[in-house]
Amino acid sequence: MLLSIPSVLSKQAVADMRAAIDAAGWVDGNVTSGKQSALAKRNLQLPEDSPVARKAGDQILDALERTPLFVAAALPLKVFPPLFNRYGEGNSFGMHVDNALRVRRDNGFRIRTDLSATLFLSEPDEYDGGELIIEDNYGAHAVKLNAGDMVLYPASSLHRVEPITRGARTSSFFWIQSMIREDAKRTLLFDMDMSIQSLAAELGHGHAQVIALTGAYHNLLRMWIDL
Repeated sequence: MLLSIPSVLSKQAVADMRAAIDAAGWVDGNVTSGKQSALAKRNLQLPEDSPVARKAGDQILDALERTPLFVAAALPLKVFPPLFNRYGEGNSFGMHVDNALRVRRDNGFRIRTDLSATLFLSEPDEYDGGELIIEDNYGAHAVKLNAGDMVLYPASSLHRVEPITRGARTSSFFWIQSMIREDAKRTLLFDMDMSIQSLAAELGHGHAQVIALTGAYHNLLRMWIDL
């Protein structure tokens, strides 16, 4: 499932975050790359141990908890602390697949990467190029969202970032270990959840059909959950 999630951060939250991270010390983006990624990656990144990055990352984690669409789609068990990158003119990230396991160097925190997320912190008119291209069974999808919006997609997807030809693109990126390992099952549960919410808005939460479907949703979740 590929899903755009609007307004994870407000415009003011984005402006405040950008003021902080733009002034921080950026380093070569390959500090967190695997062998495959290092061959294709050309960008800058905030170090994992940067106090500015950690504070901004905590703000994003707090915002995710207040975003029902993210919770419904990801069914998160663990979220890797958000990282931050910047693509300037000529920078890009060639086709790659994210590592299956991500580990924090400082404390050993680790997750299985079921889902990848990119939270855009630059407005589309601030740069040319820089689209996130995500490939799935239906072809290649170009993603370029408003600042504060986020895209969520399976970490197993082939994806790349197109070269920047003007300006710069700043974003946060991170990974999620879901309670539901398989993307097809997560998608089914998400579709059910959205249908239940729509039906509840029309008929009321106490309606027999809403109660029955909610029960089926939780029974599927109970059957498939992986903790």
